[in-house]
Amino acid sequence: METVFWIKLCLGFLAGSVWVTLSTLASEKYGSKIGGLIGGYPSTVVIALLFIGLTQGRSFAAETTTIMPVAQGLNGLFVIVFMLLAKRGLFQALAGGLLAWFALALCLVTSGLNNWFVSIIGWILCVCICFIIVEKKMTITSCEKIDVQYTPTRIIWRALLGGSVIAAAVLLSKLTGPLYGGVLSIFPAVFLSTLTIAYSSGGTRFARAMGKSMVVSGMINVALYAILVRYLYVWTNLPIGTGIALIVSCGSVYLTYLFIRARLS
Repeated sequence: METVFWIKLCLGFLAGSVWVTLSTLASEKYGSKIGGLIGGYPSTVVIALLFIGLTQGRSFAAETTTIMPVAQGLNGLFVIVFMLLAKRGLFQALAGGLLAWFALALCLVTSGLNNWFVSIIGWILCVCICFIIVEKKMTITSCEKIDVQYTPTRIIWRALLGGSVIAAAVLLSKLTGPLYGGVLSIFPAVFLSTLTIAYSSGGTRFARAMGKSMVVSGMINVALYAILVRYLYVWTNLPIGTGIALIVSCGSVYLTYLFIRARLS
């Protein structure tokens, strides 16, 4: 069991490194809409649910998804708070976003929510609230590509940051008790590391623009992946269920892209 955990930890680090680096590079090369879209594609959740299925069974992995839709809604709210505070500086934005997220996540975990339909309703409400805030209440326009001088050190730093944040969340969720472990299992690690890098490379406006498309993509596509897994892991086996969920997610990402391109300013 310990060997499986360390494999999961290493794969989480690798997935975080690759995905965070790709999303930030894409945003700089092709604009914030594309970068945010990639940042919201299911990545670490794929590994987490697959390993739960391998170690504790398909049914348990499917049941684990109960809280995931509404939890992803909370992750979107983390991005919203970050965007609201970004003008005050990176530290203030991260601190405020994390404080709000931990408070909401703690409430969610301690509530003992175990109702799938309540989780879905909570997720839909969060999606609607976040979209209204970022598109109707915030004056944020998407950014085109920015000029960044890439060096091996810069790329390695991004990969290490993305992987380390995710690996730390996975490790702490195992070392802490059930309560905080449950909180950390839904930690917005990809969002946090991606926004940090975007802020460092492009400044406040670029990070806020990145967050705008990321909050839409991440809240929709990660939650949809969890919904698919909930049923596919029961109906099929782990490899087939994971494969189908990933293929369908590619379709949902494309539809999300069309929505972001047409509806986000």
